Amino acid sequence: MAQYDLTVRMAAQMDCHLVFPILEFLQERQLYADEQILQGKICLLSGTNMVDYAMDIHKSLHGTEDVPADMVARRSEVVARLRSLDEAAAPIVAFLSNQQLVQELRPDKQYNIHMLQERYQIGPDQIEALYQYAKFQFECGNYSGAADFLYQYRALCTNSERSLSALWGKLAAEILMQNWDVAQEELNRLKEIIDSKNFSSPINQLHSRIWLMHWSLFIFFNHENGKNGIIDLFFQDRYLNAIQTNAPHLLRYLAAAVVVNKRRRNMLKELIKVIQQEQQTYKDPITEFLECLYVNYDFDGAQQKLIECEQVILNDPFLGKRIEEGNFVTVPLRDEFLENSRLFIFETYCHIHRCIDIGMLAEKMNMTYDEAELWIMNLVKSSKLDAKIDSVTGTLIMATNQVNVHEQIIESMKNLNARTYMLAKSLVDPGHAAAQQAGR
Repeated sequence: MAQYDLTVRMAAQMDCHLVFPILEFLQERQLYADEQILQGKICLLSGTNMVDYAMDIHKSLHGTEDVPADMVARRSEVVARLRSLDEAAAPIVAFLSNQQLVQELRPDKQYNIHMLQERYQIGPDQIEALYQYAKFQFECGNYSGAADFLYQYRALCTNSERSLSALWGKLAAEILMQNWDVAQEELNRLKEIIDSKNFSSPINQLHSRIWLMHWSLFIFFNHENGKNGIIDLFFQDRYLNAIQTNAPHLLRYLAAAVVVNKRRRNMLKELIKVIQQEQQTYKDPITEFLECLYVNYDFDGAQQKLIECEQVILNDPFLGKRIEEGNFVTVPLRDEFLENSRLFIFETYCHIHRCIDIGMLAEKMNMTYDEAELWIMNLVKSSKLDAKIDSVTGTLIMATNQVNVHEQIIESMKNLNARTYMLAKSLVDPGHAAAQQAGR
């Protein structure tokens, strides 16, 4: 299943620190040889200040206590630079560490800058040193310290580009600390800025949206309301266009979210349309399952793809999250996906067949006849299908329904309402973000 691994595509749109959790997952799943994973970690670490970690991996990879001279030299450079930044940022760090002094700060940034300069001799150089110090702490793997310093820096920064850079760093730090609620808030702030009319350029805006969607996967597949969040974000026209333009592989995650979210079934038609449009640029078992079922009505093909879907989910670092319950390990999204997918198959089959043999269905689902009959009975009730079970012939008989024009209109209006809401939200958000930006 390594053929469906998206790590290379995903890593290109992420900060290198965010790639480490992905490599840890792949190593745990043994999708690649340990040597490959360890070598990949060393390559990533070369762009950070986590030299001690790189040394430990090098020792493990080569089975030796010796480390290359360049790593030793690099460590000396990092220590020297850290001491230098410690000294440069000491005045403002000392101020921010004193809660009584911090209470003197106001929402007005210009007042704060003037007050710090006049009373504490803390000027632009020290504020810049705070940014460099926070960034260096992040590169050293001190995500908690970096998050605090970046938050404080943004409260003092008047440079919009630097403030945006600090917000990206704050988001990455919160993700790496698995503070999902705070990370969700930072994600929303970043989205407002990216969608504002004052953003630097359309190209940068497109790239930033793609980065934001990739980073958001950590949050959406861990936050309690994440399945709704990914659907709300990815289906917005600007973000859907970005997916189709530069990142069609993100359709895997959008498709998985729609399948497991029973309350968002109304987005299924829109999803199928996008999958069909992008079938030449991207496909995997999850998108192919939906295409087999809803485009080709190939039930045998859908069942085969469903088997492959399970392996794709288990080997995906976002979809395959494991939860330990006592002596058991479960993959909640896998279970939800398979359950809802079987329901999709059953509902679609019922819609195009008038008479279904329960014995045949039981055999396909690996159930006894009685279990299948009870399962179908409950499913018919919950799905509101107009059908009845003939116990004599052992069949499920579907009623022939005439197409109701009023029901068609109502269904169309439901989809129109969802699309209108997302369009209105995308129009309102930039103005709201611009107002907030001006207020800062």
